[in-house]
Amino acid sequence: MAEPTRLQQDLAERIIQLAREDGLAAGAWLNENNLAKRLNVSRTPVRAALSHLEGQGIVLRHPNKGVELVSALPLPADSGGSPDETDLALVRIARDRESGALGDDVSELELMRRYEMARPEIQRTLKRLAELEMVERKPGYGWRFLHESSDSSLRMERYRFRMLLEPMGFLEPGFRLDEHWAAEMLRRHRHTLTQPWRESSSVAFYEMNAAFHEGLAAASGNRFIHSAIRRENQMRRLSNYDWGSGTERVQVSCTEHIEILERLQAGDREIASVLMRRHLQRASELKRRVRQPPPTPG
Repeated sequence: MAEPTRLQQDLAERIIQLAREDGLAAGAWLNENNLAKRLNVSRTPVRAALSHLEGQGIVLRHPNKGVELVSALPLPADSGGSPDETDLALVRIARDRESGALGDDVSELELMRRYEMARPEIQRTLKRLAELEMVERKPGYGWRFLHESSDSSLRMERYRFRMLLEPMGFLEPGFRLDEHWAAEMLRRHRHTLTQPWRESSSVAFYEMNAAFHEGLAAASGNRFIHSAIRRENQMRRLSNYDWGSGTERVQVSCTEHIEILERLQAGDREIASVLMRRHLQRASELKRRVRQPPPTPG
């Protein structure tokens, strides 16, 4: 087998990263179209990258069915800790950003002191944030957050925008639901309903939630709808990593997502559209926690 190109290696690593963020495990199915859209490339390099992963025994291609994840996902090469540790660090950073305790510009040393973490752990966390386009390295020294924390009026405007857009995506003439993606999304939501909630669970929960809304936007067949929802997911990602609506809302959200997917599978797009608008309306009415900034470490 020929050596993979640098592009194929990079895409293979990014596919693993997406699968890790989505909380996928062995037995999950990967969709070439969905991966190509999320990675902003054509299907051809994605197919080559998946072939590279197949050679490593991570995925298996089934003719006329798709690509199955058959192995546990490898941890990042520089990872010295568990995924939960990084997720917990993301939750704490999100909490401090939301409260205003953490400014737009930060340094590794500042984060090490605030969260009492070693430099490799902080570097791993910053790398994760950079891959998710939430921070960027400043010229010379330090890091900068790319998105401001949202105030209540901005949050409501975003929900109003989504209520106008997402339900109508189901009624687009080019709407096409990918059955493999829908089945996998249903599996993940049902699995979430059976799991105990931990503080670090909020990261995987948000990524599943974002994948649900972005996947349905992609199914609309309208690239402008898809692009807009991807941008919305990106802008609200960090503020949602610190889940503030309780475990009961997790159950409600998963149940509503499942009902929407089942309606779409049955071809009831108009009913699904109504359900999506109601789902977003209810979410917009939730009151976010008001936090007091934690004391600055001495």
